[in-house]
Amino acid sequence: MSAERESVIGVVSTLDALDLSLDLSTDAHVHTGFATGRDAVGVVVSAADRAGLTAITFADQAGPDSNWLPVYANSVRRAQRRTEIRLRLAAEVEVVRPDGWLALPADLNHLEAVSVAVSSLPLPAGPAAPREVRAMLVAGELTADQVAEALVTATVQGIGRASRYAPTQLARPLSLLAQAGLDDAVLSQELIGTLAAACRQTGTVVEISEAWRSPSPRVVALLRAAGVVLVPASDARYATEVGQWQYVRRV
Repeated sequence: MSAERESVIGVVSTLDALDLSLDLSTDAHVHTGFATGRDAVGVVVSAADRAGLTAITFADQAGPDSNWLPVYANSVRRAQRRTEIRLRLAAEVEVVRPDGWLALPADLNHLEAVSVAVSSLPLPAGPAAPREVRAMLVAGELTADQVAEALVTATVQGIGRASRYAPTQLARPLSLLAQAGLDDAVLSQELIGTLAAACRQTGTVVEISEAWRSPSPRVVALLRAAGVVLVPASDARYATEVGQWQYVRRV
């Protein structure tokens, strides 16, 4: 792997000395009807107000063909004039190649942040959806260790690329493993250390996703102990899900 390699062996023993609290009055990833969500920007803001939030980040999924970003940005700006909640404008973009190549929108000028996601495993032959990865594991075409290595490598490369353009956050980290039927035990402490080092070097904050239940409690603990900044993220598709924490509180 090209990123700095760093061991986090034994760091969990230092957790008692750290402040592990999250600011649950913020939601670092919400969706709207512009992409995969269901509700308008104003409806989402009203729900955030009812939940007692002080800040939310809009991070709808966007790609090269997303021509709605200017209208999206204007909607958020108009909503900002009507609320005291801090509204931050981001977009969720996919890593699509093993070298971290991103399916970026053509115009990033409207964005305050980029939320990087790895929903399919970037392989030399192209991205493999979780179901395809599971089939390749069953067929012996991939091993669990190879999947973990490829996923972390693509994630590290992706946040490195994204950080050149805007402040970066990592969406539903490593959730592809569970979708492909793999336990997070396949992630060695060395791999987690590599991811942690890349997040620190790029200033990437890691989302703890309520909707995707990721990363796992073990990975959360190791990342936090390694000095990575973590933020609560509902990944809400519906306004009623904004700022509602169950999994986040448990981890």
